[in-house]
Amino acid sequence: MKTIIITGAGSGLGKELAHLFSQKGYHLLLTGRTLEKLITAKEEIIAQGGKADILLLDIGNAEDVSQKVEEISHTYHIYGLVNNAGVGHFGPFVVMDEQHISEMINTNILGTLLMTKAILPQLLKGAEGRIMNIISTAGLRGKVNEAVYAASKFAIRGFTESLQKEYEGSGIKFNAVYMGGMDTPFWENSDHVKDTSRFRSPREVAELIIEQMDQDSIIIESKKS
Repeated sequence: MKTIIITGAGSGLGKELAHLFSQKGYHLLLTGRTLEKLITAKEEIIAQGGKADILLLDIGNAEDVSQKVEEISHTYHIYGLVNNAGVGHFGPFVVMDEQHISEMINTNILGTLLMTKAILPQLLKGAEGRIMNIISTAGLRGKVNEAVYAASKFAIRGFTESLQKEYEGSGIKFNAVYMGGMDTPFWENSDHVKDTSRFRSPREVAELIIEQMDQDSIIIESKKS
């Protein structure tokens, strides 16, 4: 059975994508920072007849990523990677906390690069596979009070578009997913968005992504249809 790895799979969009990929017959390897959420996601997938396992790792730690991916490569037929894990801190750039800046750079950029660098050789061995980068519409246009967040997302846009050209014809599909805000706990510790109820649900966004997986770029705006 082909395995798809999803980072940040314990909640929100990552969790919903895991469910949908499971329904397509893939084995899911769920990664994240909160074991309890990953266990819940795994149990839900299994209860629906799917197959899933948990992989705890620090995506911003090159040694941890390299070691864990080497280990799982002997156990699973790795077919895909969804770089979904991301963090956001918002506010005027000049007062942005340096720790928050580092966290966004390490998770949103470095984590995506390290995971892709570790997984891509596994896909190339079989000359097939998929790498899906969840970028956000902040990777398409700058926004007020999102300077660093947008910078991190523009970086992954350039990264994804470059890989699409570099590996054209290789059998590896790269998706750049640009979605707007979703009604998730992502906003709980921020007053950047006052009313999340106008946003699409993670499930709706996940379904739209799956429907458009043949496209190189998938753009889903935040407002409900």
